Amino acid sequence: MDDIPRDQLSGALRRGAVKKHVAAIHVSGKLTLLQRKLSNVLLLNAYDTLISRSRHQIDARTLCLMIGYNSNDMDTLKQSLRGLAETVAEWDMLDGKGQQEWGVSSLLSYAKLKGGICEYAYSPALAEKLHDPKVFALINLNIQRRFTSGHALALYENCYRFVRTGSTGWWPLDLFRRLMGVEGSAYYETFKHLNAKVIKPAVDEVNRTSNILVTPETRKQGRAVTDIRFRIKENPQLAILDMDDGEGMRHGAVYARLRDLGVSDRLARQWLSAHGEEQVLEKLDYVEARKNVKSKLGYLTAALEGNFGAVADRAGEAAPSPRAERLRRILEAVKARTPTQRDADKRLFLAQLSDAAMRDDFEKHGWMSPLNSTRIAAFWEEMSPGLLEGLEEV
Repeated sequence: MDDIPRDQLSGALRRGAVKKHVAAIHVSGKLTLLQRKLSNVLLLNAYDTLISRSRHQIDARTLCLMIGYNSNDMDTLKQSLRGLAETVAEWDMLDGKGQQEWGVSSLLSYAKLKGGICEYAYSPALAEKLHDPKVFALINLNIQRRFTSGHALALYENCYRFVRTGSTGWWPLDLFRRLMGVEGSAYYETFKHLNAKVIKPAVDEVNRTSNILVTPETRKQGRAVTDIRFRIKENPQLAILDMDDGEGMRHGAVYARLRDLGVSDRLARQWLSAHGEEQVLEKLDYVEARKNVKSKLGYLTAALEGNFGAVADRAGEAAPSPRAERLRRILEAVKARTPTQRDADKRLFLAQLSDAAMRDDFEKHGWMSPLNSTRIAAFWEEMSPGLLEGLEEV
């Protein structure tokens, strides 16, 4: 299965793990594998605006792509969303003043599908807790797509946040059963069954699939197992799956041009994450074409922050051609998407290209790929009906 590049994720979304686990939101473990993946992608998509917006949107095709669900079976997606709305999240933690706070909320307050768009919301109280970086640890989407077992993904999620401390600490078996979604089952009350059917298979898949290695340890009272904990260390064989240093960006032509202009490595990656490769390339071309500019770096900074130099805004130039206007509209549509959606859009378009030359040209030039211009126009017209209305066929 292909990875989902995280090059365009920015801000708090790039955080790999919390330094210290000081609180916990316990979500019922009775989620299917698809629901658990879906929950993570919805949260990732909404994270930047969890507090500032009451509703969030993502198109259904992007959503299916990001969870590795390639079916057009919308009934299954609806069923999964319904499950998230019926799932309870519970927290019990200390607030900023040291006072104990307990709360409960449905995982999603509502979700709806309309016109190919999934709209959803969290309750204000839960959104506040989920946005707290001390509570939420990023689950790598590349890794979660590889899981085939809901128990294994649940174990990974509950262990990964402790990767920096090296251990989950002791969990009473009742809590562990709850986290794995098997509480209330008489069969799993017996540790022998729990170990054989849940713990061993989940540990094996986490160690084969993810960027961490986990080792279970148990504690007994007499002959009965009462508690379990997991020792955690990074998996050196698969750690590359969780790389978060912008290495992918550093191989791009736009990054190289920024560096040649004197832009620092950190700022170059920041601009590429915030604006997208196409937008930065457009501004680069514009700035480098200007004469008598004392500081091209300063001018580029102003062009990006002020969004001037766009095709339709250049003073003294003739009205843009239909081809240029089409490109302008497409780039504006790209810019309006979230970083997660922009990444998924590229992957979705690439998946439609069977010709190697076309794929290479798109990977090199992105949405400005000359070899794919007609296909790109058709793709965005389908994504945003009416986007190219009034333009001549070019």
